[in-house]
Amino acid sequence: MSNMTWVRGFNAAVGHVAPHALAGKMRRAFMTPRESLPRDWELPLLAQAERITLRFGLSALRWGSGPTVLLMHGWEGRPTQFAGLIRALVHAGYAVVALDGPAHGRSPGREANVVVFARALLEAASELPPLRAVIGHSMGAASALLATQMGLRTQSLVSIAGPSRILTVLRRFARYMGLPARAGAHFVRLVEEKAGMPAGRLDVAHYQLDFPGLIVHAVDDPVVPYGEAEAMHKAWFDSRLLRLEEGGHQRVLADPRLHQAVLQLLEAVPQASPGVLAS
Repeated sequence: MSNMTWVRGFNAAVGHVAPHALAGKMRRAFMTPRESLPRDWELPLLAQAERITLRFGLSALRWGSGPTVLLMHGWEGRPTQFAGLIRALVHAGYAVVALDGPAHGRSPGREANVVVFARALLEAASELPPLRAVIGHSMGAASALLATQMGLRTQSLVSIAGPSRILTVLRRFARYMGLPARAGAHFVRLVEEKAGMPAGRLDVAHYQLDFPGLIVHAVDDPVVPYGEAEAMHKAWFDSRLLRLEEGGHQRVLADPRLHQAVLQLLEAVPQASPGVLAS
């Protein structure tokens, strides 16, 4: 019996007896990131970065000079996971600022969620020059899109392996952990209370997206299904969809086709037009 099989069986049993207690435990686990150290291949780029601390204590890395591009990593991620893209942007004449998300890296906090990440982007943008683009990966992509609904201004936005609906993410986590229906529903409510926003509102279909964008997603992503990218593209009129047959959830960040598509978007702003890019 695998470890996860045992965990799901335990949660299924406990969830029927004490659904609220189990939901509270799962809520804390869902919002408490584990430490994620940079890999060896990230260290050269890390050594070239300038470490900056923003007004509200957020930590960030900065490279290059020129129009500013703001990056936000995903859950338990790191700025230097964007290494190939950062190099491409700097070489093309852009300044890159990559945040350590709240409760990640050197930024303060013990827990985080998509709303907290979105507020961090707003705080960072208030101290930076006008943004040429905001680029997010996974939960960082969801937070970037949400931030635009909270007042973030950017000339363009790139979503990489991002979900279109947060409620789907919560329900998928509850199923994966083996929570019975009652415990799963309470888990969602607890997350909503902690984030201070109903999960149903965190849906790109309800957003006003009046800027050009790029959506990049791999068909074989095991974490966020490719269908999320299609739903996002349908809701976002001025977006281009780059479908990659392979790349998973993380390896997609290193794909040269992603780097090229991002540079094409930035060069075309504000005339970016919708369509689907072939891989």
